[in-house]
Amino acid sequence: KQHPCSDLRRLRTTSFPWRCCFLLILQMPLREYLRVSCAVLALLPLVSCFVSTPLNPSFQKSGSGMVNPRPLRFPSSSSLSLHPLRPARAARINARGRAVSRLCMRAGESDEAMLELQNGSDIRGYAVASPGGKPVTLTDDRLWRIGFGFAALIKERFEAKHPDGASKKVFTVAVGRDSRISGERVSNAFVDGLTAAGCNVVQVGLATTPAMFKSTCLPGFGTDAGVMITASHLPFDRNGLKFFLPCGGLAKDDISRILEVASSATFEDAKVAPSVGSVTTKDLLSAYAEDLVESIRSGAQQGDRPLEGLRVIVDAGNGCGGFFVDRVLQPLGADTSGSQFLEPDGMFPNHIPNPEDHDAMQSARHATLESKADLGIIFDTDVDRAGAVDASGEEINRNRLIALAGAIVLEEHPGTTIVTDSVTSNGLTSFIEGLGGKHHRFKRGYKNVIEEAVRLSEAGEPSFLAMETSGHGAQADNAWLDDGAYTVVKLLIKMSQLRKEGKGLMSMIETLEEPVEMTELRFKLTNKKDFSIDGRKILNALPAYAKNQEDWHVVTPNYEGVRVQIGDTWFLLRMSLHDPIMALNIESEEKGGSVAAAVALEDFLESFSDLVDISPLSQMVDVAHGDEECLIPEDDEAPDGWQCIINALQKDNDDLRRKVAELEAQVGK
Repeated sequence: KQHPCSDLRRLRTTSFPWRCCFLLILQMPLREYLRVSCAVLALLPLVSCFVSTPLNPSFQKSGSGMVNPRPLRFPSSSSLSLHPLRPARAARINARGRAVSRLCMRAGESDEAMLELQNGSDIRGYAVASPGGKPVTLTDDRLWRIGFGFAALIKERFEAKHPDGASKKVFTVAVGRDSRISGERVSNAFVDGLTAAGCNVVQVGLATTPAMFKSTCLPGFGTDAGVMITASHLPFDRNGLKFFLPCGGLAKDDISRILEVASSATFEDAKVAPSVGSVTTKDLLSAYAEDLVESIRSGAQQGDRPLEGLRVIVDAGNGCGGFFVDRVLQPLGADTSGSQFLEPDGMFPNHIPNPEDHDAMQSARHATLESKADLGIIFDTDVDRAGAVDASGEEINRNRLIALAGAIVLEEHPGTTIVTDSVTSNGLTSFIEGLGGKHHRFKRGYKNVIEEAVRLSEAGEPSFLAMETSGHGAQADNAWLDDGAYTVVKLLIKMSQLRKEGKGLMSMIETLEEPVEMTELRFKLTNKKDFSIDGRKILNALPAYAKNQEDWHVVTPNYEGVRVQIGDTWFLLRMSLHDPIMALNIESEEKGGSVAAAVALEDFLESFSDLVDISPLSQMVDVAHGDEECLIPEDDEAPDGWQCIINALQKDNDDLRRKVAELEAQVGK
């Protein structure tokens, strides 16, 4: 039942005699069924030698690159015995006939829906059927094809560099996964496709996204590629795949190519491979953790236990970050008592592992204050993002985290350019410039900021840090790897050094000016098919409108959407990266500034009411003017129109908690 080919609807694709046999079996008594089954199994090797009727038409790539029709035949018993999984599991699959059912694809019909699995430079979809949820899109069938498509991409890349050696090369791919409940199934089906294409696979089990990239360069590994099976902070029913080559993560065009090949891949294509690949297992996470430990020791220059005397706690949110406690912090001498949710649990029962999530940050903050820790750390599910909490309960995320990482980098590389996403604050720009650096705002999306930092460096403008407000951060001295654990490594090194001076990490960003109000509203575009055209139409009209407004100044240069400064308030109207949504970010250095900007912008957006639903903005304005009752809804998700007010209440609450923590500290002394 786990395989799409076992669905009764698949009977429609088989011939009439096969359907009759199936219906006849349904009518058999159990004793007759067992007797017939034994007879069929005894005759199967003989029958397989003569059966040539195709179940479905298939496609076979010719030498010219064209796709030609070719029948999909029953594989012989000998070919089934060469199943790419471990021998014991292969035997079980062959006995149940699942090897045939997995490859019984509707070849001849290109699976165009597979192209919808692309999520920028990743692949994501639904992997678990849940009550009231969406249908599973990451089926075993599709995952096999994706594995086959990725193998084709690896070969294409190698052929481009070594035209004469690709046919003889046997590629090795490391595959890891996060704690999601669908991880093992997704991993096994994907590995089947890789090995069918002739690739050897190293299964590393539970891992992190940065570790999978490191599998291409760590001693003892040196694989040709790494793949992480994860959907980051998304709910338990999602999953996805992130791909790495030794040169870095794949780009959008590469993902499109993988899915293009995958949409028409068949078992006949697999027969072209010289041989079936092997599967081995290896412990990658320990090697990756040891690399982090050595980075801290060499950076701190305080012996083997530079964190001795410090209490550092981790909130892993039941993702993959729990390893950081026993494999990184404890070997360095840190006291980790008070750490929580370290055990992997793909249902995420305590909170979503997400440094941007308010509940997750409050959980980490509470644990830090409760255990009287010097630093609290929070990771997302696959540890490519991070956030922190200092000893007084101050959250270190978004602009604060970028400012802190930027201050550390500017000490090491004075005058460097720091690349961030488009929604960072004016206060961050002033802070970076005050330290002698340059702030370069670019588009949202971690791949975008990383690629822009690399481009600037190659163009002669040195850049050593690329970071998003979401917690994604990459540094030049770590191969531009998007690594939340390495971000924390840099914080720990600096914290151990500042301890000698009697200072904490927050002392480095004391001059950072922070906005009084922050809010983000999201508007749905009504035409989902041509939403990008409608979105551009709105954005193209905004600069001309802004010129006719008093005190409106369009900010340049700007690389995403339109950013407008109105006195001490700014707003940014932009398109979502992947969805038919327009996002509006507003920040103000004075109370009421966000609502004033919303009122000013409402008149402009109302002229496009046929293209975009601006009801969240109208709700925000109405609530501010007292036209609607300001009630916090009972459900978990508040309408975007009230988010500004909710943020203000949360900020007041955080201020009170901070004061309570300070009083508790004084009483304790």
